[in-house]
Amino acid sequence: MNYGIVIFPSKKLQDIANSYRKRYDPHYALIPPHLTLKNVFSADDEHIKDIAGKLSHIAKEHDPFMLKAYKVSSFQPVNNVIYFKVDPNPELQALHDAMHQREFMGDEPEYSFVPHITVAQKLSNDEHSDIYGSLSMLGIDHEETIDRFHLLYQLENGSWTVYETFRLGKENQ
Repeated sequence: MNYGIVIFPSKKLQDIANSYRKRYDPHYALIPPHLTLKNVFSADDEHIKDIAGKLSHIAKEHDPFMLKAYKVSSFQPVNNVIYFKVDPNPELQALHDAMHQREFMGDEPEYSFVPHITVAQKLSNDEHSDIYGSLSMLGIDHEETIDRFHLLYQLENGSWTVYETFRLGKENQ
């Protein structure tokens, strides 16, 4: 089964992202707006219990932190993805790094960590240019406290649902 680890922002930021995603993101119906901490990986039932235990430990070791989305950006020319850029603060980076340690699952991240919330993807070059031009004029200035992350699993229809939620900080356990 496929799994992933994400942060879901507040409803306010999700609503802003979804106002664009419903038109420009073919994954709109499959998963809410999110910040990916660990990309898709496969695990069987036994292995995922071990991973969930490790995630519980990681959550206890990291405190809640401020998430700041502050502009619209793009991964072009690598790919035509448009996203809300999230400030790569030390707390967020440490949480990401903890999920990519050899002790966790023994794998390295596929890409360098660029915290973001996707609002448009799988666009042609012309679509990307037009949409990025209009979205980049948006004033994104959003801050919120993040106090949890989620282990998700993928259903047969391609949609994602929460397997387990982990609250950050020792007092939340």
